[in-house]
Order: sequence, then structure tokens, then C-alpha cells
Amino acid sequence: VVAHGISSTVEGKKVIIGSAHFVFEDEGCVIPEGEEAKFNALPAEYSHLYLCISGVLAAVICISDPLRKEAKDAIRALHACGIKKVVMMTGDNRKTAEAVAAEVGVDEFYAEVLPEDKANFIRREKEMGRTVIMVGDGVNDSPALSEASVGVAINTGAAIAREIADITVAAGDLYELVTLRQLSAALMARIHRNYRFIVGFNLMLILLGVGGIIQPTTSALLHNMSTLGISLKSMTDLLPEKAEEE
Repeated sequence: VVAHGISSTVEGKKVIIGSAHFVFEDEGCVIPEGEEAKFNALPAEYSHLYLCISGVLAAVICISDPLRKEAKDAIRALHACGIKKVVMMTGDNRKTAEAVAAEVGVDEFYAEVLPEDKANFIRREKEMGRTVIMVGDGVNDSPALSEASVGVAINTGAAIAREIADITVAAGDLYELVTLRQLSAALMARIHRNYRFIVGFNLMLILLGVGGIIQPTTSALLHNMSTLGISLKSMTDLLPEKAEEE
């Protein structure tokens, strides 16, 4: 069952495994009598998968998915780069999502979301005039990656996510996102700077030529020299060496 879990039959009994939303809300499974306290004491730092047999909870699988050590600093760096709001959307239960969100410092988080929920959220943000970057690596992220202003896939993720996304980054370090943002900002700054210089310099040459202050040959020489200078400057690295190493 896409984005929910697995449903099967074992020795004539219906067996399902998946998220809390799937097993308790959609399938109506119940917790065994007398086990409520143990269930409520499940550690929030783990992701939980629930196994139910014939409508009764039989086991909870706690999955350890530790945070990347650079996650908190990377999110802080994204804020510093001009990203106004960082949102985490996950299919995990709310307790786990809340613990992770508090640790890494995201601005908002949404738990137990479906693929269409992610896409709808992005659509609403875009309707409010915001530019939305979506980062994902799974099949379930594909609708949101397609809906986003810019979709960023992880190179170790699902093939369909990489196909739909506009950009693919390495999975080894979340700072790849920071570098991507810095590169895009530096590139646009260079484009605008070059455009202003070219328009201003050539307008000056035209006015000087019309006023008879410089000869056409001098104007052509200055024009070609400025073009060569801008071209050589544009061949240099967009980011300082230190930033590239980081």
C-alpha cells in the first residue's frame, strides 16, 4: 500500500505492517489489553513500524536512523544563505518528527504526511508567491519534487526521483545544499554585475562617440578590451577556495 505499509496473509490471518496512521486509523487495529503503558513508553528517538496480526498489535519495530552530525550546522548555514524557512516533512510519527525537528532547528515540521500532502504543501506555498526548493530521495518524494520550483534529488535515492528533479547532489554531506545555494547566488550576482557593466560601458562609448570625443576606432578598441576583460573575469571560480573546501 503506497506510502502506508504492507498488507498480506500468513496462515490464513491478515498481517499488516506500516505506519501508525495505516495500522490504527485506516485498518482499525488495536493495542492488546494491558499493553498500553508499554506502547506509550516507546522511545521517541526511533522511527516506528507497527506489525498487526488479525487486527491486534503484535510487535513494534524501532528503527534507529541517527541524524547526520552536520545537519544542525547545515540548516543554520542555509538560513545564513538567505533561505527564510526550512520545513521538514516526514511519514514518521509525530513524536519522532518532533524530537528530530527540535534537535536540528527546522522552522516547521509535518509528520505522518503522504506523498500528496507534500505536493499540496508546496503548491500552497507557491500560490503565496514563495519560491520552494524540495529536497528528496524516494519514490514518495517524486510528486513534491515535480511540483517544486526547484527539485533537488540525492544521488543515492530512487531513480525516478533523480529523473524528475532539476538538480542531483551527492549524499555524503548536507553542506552540498549550502554550496549549491552559494553557487547559484554567486552566479546570479555575476550575471547582473556583468550586465550592468556592459550596458553602462557601451552607453558611455556611444555618447562619447556621438559627442565627437573619441574616434570610432578607439571606441571599438575599448569595447573589445572590455569584452575580453569580462570574459576572463567570468572564467574565474564563483566561490573562494576556502568555501569550496568546506
